[in-house]
This record gives sequence, C-alpha cells and structure tokens, in this order.
Amino acid sequence: MKKKGMLNSHIAKVLADLGHTDTIVIADAGLPVPDGVRKIDVALREGTPSFLEVIKLMQEEMVIEQVTLAEEIAGNEAVHQEMAASFPAIRYTAHEAFKEATAHAKAVIRTGETTPYANAILHAGVTF
Repeated sequence: MKKKGMLNSHIAKVLADLGHTDTIVIADAGLPVPDGVRKIDVALREGTPSFLEVIKLMQEEMVIEQVTLAEEIAGNEAVHQEMAASFPAIRYTAHEAFKEATAHAKAVIRTGETTPYANAILHAGVTF
C-alpha cells in the first residue's frame, strides 16, 4: 500500500508511464471522451472533486511543461484566473480543436466539475 502521494491506482499508473510531451486531460463532468482514450472517472457528485482540486494534485505528482486550455475558458473567470496564476506556459485553442486534441491523450480524468470549459490538457515535461 502506498503511504502518500497519488493513491488512485489508475492515475498513478498513467503518471508512471508518461514520457516527455505525453498528455493527460483533466476534464469537467461534461467533456466527451473519445473512443479509445482511457477514462478515469473520479467524479463523486456535482462539484466533487473540483477541477482545480484535481489540477493541484496533478501539479504535485507530474512535471507539467505546458497546459492547453480552450479559449472559451475566459468566460469562467475564477477557474481561468487560477490556471493563469498556476501555470506560466499556457496555450489557448478553440474548444472544438481542444476536444479533437483529447483523442491523443494517454487518459482523461473526469472530475465532478460543472462550471463551463473547466478542462485542461497537461503536457508532460521531464525532470532533467
């Protein structure tokens, strides 16, 4: 049994298997998951866990080189401000292009978030 860190075995496995530039998507409760992409559903009920709560945990566990957000996240001011303050390297794309990019992710982690456009693609970096 792991003592600390990521206790979700499915997420821990994906993290351990990541290589440089591989991606993981942190998604709100409504983002469609493309066929063939692993979905790890951690949603318990509306709002739990929140998108930002999962993002913060991923920051503790993963080297994140860049984050991709949908341009439309600007309408979700609280989440957008927190993401901008937390990540120096953010790339923005249209929401439809964002959804297409999720097809290349190693996994989509579905949260209980129900605010609009609370989705992020985390690009893996390296420790060296």
